[in-house]
Amino acid sequence: MKKKNYRNKSASKNELKNKTRPSAQDLYDREQERHKKRVAAFRILILAGFIVLWELAADLGWIDDFIFSSPSRLVLCLKNLIAEGILLQHIAVTLLETILSFLLVIGITVVAAILLWVNKSVSETAEPYMVILNSLPKSALAPLLIVWLGSNYRTIIVTGMSVAIFGSILSLYQGFMAVSPDQTRLIRTLGGSRRHVLTKVILPANIPNLFSIMKVDIGLCLVGVVIGEFISSRRGLGYMIIYGSQVFKLDWVILGIVILCLIAMGLYQAIVILEKNYLKSI
Repeated sequence: MKKKNYRNKSASKNELKNKTRPSAQDLYDREQERHKKRVAAFRILILAGFIVLWELAADLGWIDDFIFSSPSRLVLCLKNLIAEGILLQHIAVTLLETILSFLLVIGITVVAAILLWVNKSVSETAEPYMVILNSLPKSALAPLLIVWLGSNYRTIIVTGMSVAIFGSILSLYQGFMAVSPDQTRLIRTLGGSRRHVLTKVILPANIPNLFSIMKVDIGLCLVGVVIGEFISSRRGLGYMIIYGSQVFKLDWVILGIVILCLIAMGLYQAIVILEKNYLKSI
C-alpha cells in the first residue's frame, strides 16, 4: 500500500510538472513575440539615431542646414504651415486623390482580370499590349494626359491610376490562371457553371493575392498622384514640393517628402489591418 501511495504521489507530481511546464507551441509563440519586440525596438532606435545625428550635423556645421534642413527646422516649418492653414489643405488634396485613384484601380483590376479569364482569345490578344503599357515611363505619359484631359484633379487621378493599373491587372490575371485545374474540374463535375467556378474557386483563392496587389498599388497610386501634382496642380504635396524647390524653400521640400513617407506608411498599414481582419473572419 505504501508503495502504491508513493507511486500515486510521484505520478501526480509529474502530472503537475507537465501542466506547469510550457509546451513547445507556447515557447515558440513567446520567442516570436520577443522577436517582434526586438525588431520594433531596433526600428525606433535607428530612426531616433538618424534624427539625433541629423540635428547634430546641422548644429555643428557638418552639413549646410539651408540645403539639408534639420529636424528642428522642419518642426518650425510644420508649425508655420499649419498655422497658415496651407499644409492640411495640401495633405487632404493628395490623400483624397490617392484614395480615389487606388479604389478605381482595384475596381478596374478585378473587372478586367475577370474579363480576361472569361475570354481566352481576348487575354491572348491584350496581354502583350498590357505589358508594353505597363513598361511605359509614367512621368513621360503625364504631360500627354494633361494635354488630353486638361489641367484638373481628374487628370491627376488618371495619372495616379496609370502607374499601377496595368501591372495589377496582369498580376491578378496570372493569379486566376495559377489556380489548380483540379478544383475547377471538381466544380464542373458537380454540375457547376463557369460562374460557379469564378465565385467559388477563382475569386476566393485570389483574395490573398488581391491584398498583396493592393499593398503595392497604394504606394504606386501615391507616386502617380505626386507626379501629376508636379506638373499641373496648384494644390497637394507634389505642388508644395515643386514650388518649394523653385523658390528655394527647401524646408518645404523635405517636409513634404517626410509627410509623403508617413502617408504611404499609414495607407499600407490600413491595408494590412484589413487583411488581418479578413483572415480572422474566415
